[in-house]
Amino acid sequence: MQWTALVVFILFFLLVTILGFFAARWRKGDLSNLEEWGLAGRRFGTMVTWFLVGGDIYTAYTFIAVPGLMYGAGALGFYAVPYTIVVYPIFFMILPRFWSVAKKHGYVTVSDFIQGRFDDRLLALAIALTGIVATMPYIALQLTGMQAVLAAMGIGGEWPLIVAFIILALYTYTSGLRAPAMIAVVKDLMIYITVIVAIIVIPIKLGGFGNIFHSAQTALAHAATPGSIVATPAQYSMYGTLAFGSALALFLYPHAMTGVFSADSRKTVKRNMALLPAYSFALGIIALLGFMALAAGIHTKTSNAAVPLLFLKEFPSWFSGFAFAAIAIGAIVPAAIMSIAAANLFTRNIYRAYFVKNATPQQEGRVAKIVSLVVKLGALVFIIGFPQQYAISMQQVGGILILQTLPALIFGLYTRWFHRRALLVGWLAGIAYGIYMWSTTGYKSTTYTLHLFGQAIPAYAAIWALIVNVIVTVILTLVLNAVRVSQGEDSTTATDYQLETNI
Repeated sequence: MQWTALVVFILFFLLVTILGFFAARWRKGDLSNLEEWGLAGRRFGTMVTWFLVGGDIYTAYTFIAVPGLMYGAGALGFYAVPYTIVVYPIFFMILPRFWSVAKKHGYVTVSDFIQGRFDDRLLALAIALTGIVATMPYIALQLTGMQAVLAAMGIGGEWPLIVAFIILALYTYTSGLRAPAMIAVVKDLMIYITVIVAIIVIPIKLGGFGNIFHSAQTALAHAATPGSIVATPAQYSMYGTLAFGSALALFLYPHAMTGVFSADSRKTVKRNMALLPAYSFALGIIALLGFMALAAGIHTKTSNAAVPLLFLKEFPSWFSGFAFAAIAIGAIVPAAIMSIAAANLFTRNIYRAYFVKNATPQQEGRVAKIVSLVVKLGALVFIIGFPQQYAISMQQVGGILILQTLPALIFGLYTRWFHRRALLVGWLAGIAYGIYMWSTTGYKSTTYTLHLFGQAIPAYAAIWALIVNVIVTVILTLVLNAVRVSQGEDSTTATDYQLETNI
C-alpha cells in the first residue's frame, strides 16, 4: 500500500467533491430547469468553456490509454496527437454555426437541431440513440483510468469505484453542468503541472530523450508483437484514417456538443477552437510517457498500468499521489459531462418527443437528473460486470457509431438537399456495415482491410462505414427528390446560422 500517495490522492479528491457541491451556487440559476441544469444557462465565457471542453475531451482514459498504446504498440499510438491538431481547424468552421442556431431556437441537443431542420422524428431519434449508445461505454471507460491508479496505490476491489461514483452522482444531480465546469479548472491545472514535471524530471533521470527513444525502440523490437517508434509503410493508411476519422468524430459526441452549447457567444466558440490546440501539446508529452515507461524498464501485462508504475518508480510518493489524483479527477469531469449529455438527449428527444410532449422545463429537468443517475449506474455495472477487454472493445466501436451521424449533422448544417429519409437509411447502412466490419475481427479491432483493385488497404472501419453511408444517402436523395417525396418543413432560416450576439 502506497500510504503517502493515497493520503495526497484523498485530499485532492475531497477538494473537488467540495467544489462539486459548491458549484450549485456558482452563477446561480434555476437548476430545476433543464437549460440551467444541463447547459448552465449558456453563460460560460472563453476561459470556462476552454477548461470545460478540454476537460471533456482529454479524459483519464486518454491519459492512461494513449501512452499505454505507445508502450505496447509503438508509433501507431501517436495517431491521437495529429487528430487533435486536425480537428480544430475543421470544427472552427462548423461549431459557431451550430451554436448560433441552437441559441436562436433553444436547442439543447443536436437531435433538437435535426428535428427542427428536417422535421423528422425518426431521424432525430436515430441520432439521439446513437449518441447515448456511443456515450455509455465511454463513461464506463473513465473508470479504467481510476482503476489503474487505485491499483498502483495498492487498492483493489470495486468499492472505491462505487464510492467515487456515488459522490459524482450526488453533486452532478445537485449542480448539473456547473460541477464539472468548476472541477475542470482544478483538474486541468493539475494535469498541466504533472505533464510539465514529467517532461523535465523523467528524461533527466533516464539519461535524456536520445536514450529514451533508443531504449524504447529496443524494447519494442523484442516484444511478443514487435513494434517500432516510427510508423512502417504498412501502417500509413491505418494511421492516417484513424487520425482523420477520430478528428471527424470528436465533436459529434454528445458531451463535446454540450460543452459547445453552454458557451455564452459565437465568438467564445471560435476563440476556443483557436485555443484548444494547447491541449494537443500536453497530449504529445503524455503519449511519450509510454516510451519513457519502456526506457525505465517497466514490465506489466496490462498497458494501462504503464504510466502509474512509471510515476511510482520515478517520482516521490507524494507527487505520485498528486498525479494520480489528477488522473482520477480527469475521470470524474468527463464522466459527469457525458452523463449530463446522455440525460439531455433522453429527456428532449425520447421523453418529450414520445411520452410527454408538453413537458415543462421543470419536468424535463427532473427527468434529466434521474436519467443521469441511471446512466452512471449503468456505466458502473458495465465496468464491474464485464471483462475489461470487452469494455474497451465496446468503446472502440463508439467512433464507428457516432461518425455515422456526420451526414445529418454536418451536411444538414449547410444544406437541405439531402433527403431526410435518405439520411436515415444512409445512417442505418453505415451503422450496419461498421458493426459487420468490427464483428469480422472478433470484436477486438476497429481496423478493417478492404481489398480494392488488387490492393489490400487497412483503415479505420469508421471511414469505410461513412463512405457507404454517404453513397447510400446521395443515391437515395436523387431518387426521392426525383419522385418528389416530402422533405418536411424547415423551422430554421439562413440568418439563424450567422447569429453573433445573445438574444
